[in-house]
Amino acid sequence: MDENTRVTLAAGTVGSATLLSRVFGYARDMVFAGVFGAGPIADAFIAAFRIPNLLRRLFGEGSLGISFIPVFTETMQRDGREEAFCLARSAFRLLSVILLVAAVLGIAAAPLITRMVAYGFTKSPEQLSLTVSLTRIMFPYLFFIGMVALSMGVLNALGHFAAPALAPVFLNLAMIGSLLLAVFLTTDPITRVYALAIGVLVGGGFQLALQLPCLAGKGLRLRRKTTFGHAGLKKIGKLFLPVTFGAAVFQINTLVGNLLASFLPAGSISYLYFADRLVQFPLGIFGISTATAVLPSLSRLAAAGDAEAVKQTFGFSMRLVLFICVPAMVGLVVLREPIVALLFQRGQFGAEATVLTARALLYYAFGLWAFASVRIVAAVFYAMQDARTPVKIALVCIVVNLLLGWLLMKPMQHAGLALALTLSSALNLILLLAALRSRLGPLGGRAIAASACKTALCSAIMGFAVWGVSGRLLSTQSQPAGLLAGGLAVSIFTGLASYGLLSHIVNGNELKSVVKRFRGEPR
Repeated sequence: MDENTRVTLAAGTVGSATLLSRVFGYARDMVFAGVFGAGPIADAFIAAFRIPNLLRRLFGEGSLGISFIPVFTETMQRDGREEAFCLARSAFRLLSVILLVAAVLGIAAAPLITRMVAYGFTKSPEQLSLTVSLTRIMFPYLFFIGMVALSMGVLNALGHFAAPALAPVFLNLAMIGSLLLAVFLTTDPITRVYALAIGVLVGGGFQLALQLPCLAGKGLRLRRKTTFGHAGLKKIGKLFLPVTFGAAVFQINTLVGNLLASFLPAGSISYLYFADRLVQFPLGIFGISTATAVLPSLSRLAAAGDAEAVKQTFGFSMRLVLFICVPAMVGLVVLREPIVALLFQRGQFGAEATVLTARALLYYAFGLWAFASVRIVAAVFYAMQDARTPVKIALVCIVVNLLLGWLLMKPMQHAGLALALTLSSALNLILLLAALRSRLGPLGGRAIAASACKTALCSAIMGFAVWGVSGRLLSTQSQPAGLLAGGLAVSIFTGLASYGLLSHIVNGNELKSVVKRFRGEPR
């Protein structure tokens, strides 16, 4: 099996598991929106949850696995499987100590952390106090998600992708269960939000428990003797901090938007959160899953010193991501308001909140292709154990996002913050591509551009078809949920069918390649 086929099959596994996770994630958000709406209590929980959610995205979807997989793969190829397992056991033991200490420090520093992520709450002492308390309850989630992330790194390097990708399902189930139980037992919104925070911790425990049997099945026995000072840990340590910063640019920029939104009218943080959740659906299924799948392959090729194969796998991954994310972007833009209405408009989440959330979703959606592509380009640097270049570029983009957000939030309110994130992410992609080409030479840009142009053409025509159908079937104003769901289903089916047909006609080779690789057939 060649590396491109490995990438596609692994991406399919991770994408399918991520799809299930996102479905439960939206169920969680629908329950949350119905119980709390878009008000001060919702803003307090979302601001506090940003911290464990940021940690989940950094560790569970990013830096720990990114810094561990290349070193683990190199050790396994050079010194054998057992030596790589010694490295893994050392990493687990050292990381557990670090995470426990960090959790204690985080609980103690909760007031300072809260002011950093939502300084605007200082004008409301009650809201600030609630956010601090919720942050303290949820901060120990850091321990669970850190251990899950290291498990993911080991399992992915060994070719197992399902269990790590399914882990977020258990977090969502725990949060849904805790909130429904609280709704059944009490009418006090403060008690309910505390119960939801406890559900985050319970979910973290379930996530970790899922990984342990899979590690044992791969032959890794964590109880065997090992040292805290394996030589490979030094390489991982050198990569970890810069990788964390470089991989976290999207999350840091989101956090910057959250901070700026705390100065806007109440509900602004909630509108951005719910819009971000919708963008995370295709980003997680296609962008993050492909980046997760491609990193072990790129690491193997980089460890073997095969630069041409690295470029070939990179080019295929970019074409695959754009082939799927560009039509997803168009679909979100066209159907943004009915999607928000169907998923969230109930209880305390009214029609005005739907319109304002859809406005943020519009500008987030425009950046979907860039959000996904950045992860693929960055994965090439990390596979080559180069973390400095993404960090330097990330610093520039964070500053640009802050400046654009500050300028755009005045005329556009929260929608300006969404646009700032999209523009800074596009800049991040451009700078990363330029740096990668400078290092590796030509990257097959003509093939990627030709495929992207065909994809854009097919997506544009698809968008007009969906717009025409949805205009006749959908109305977000006082339309029953059943009719809204049916109209959305017909509109989405129209988009899928038209895009598939157009791709067969205009972009046939790309479509056939993707289908063959998902089936595991040779190219």
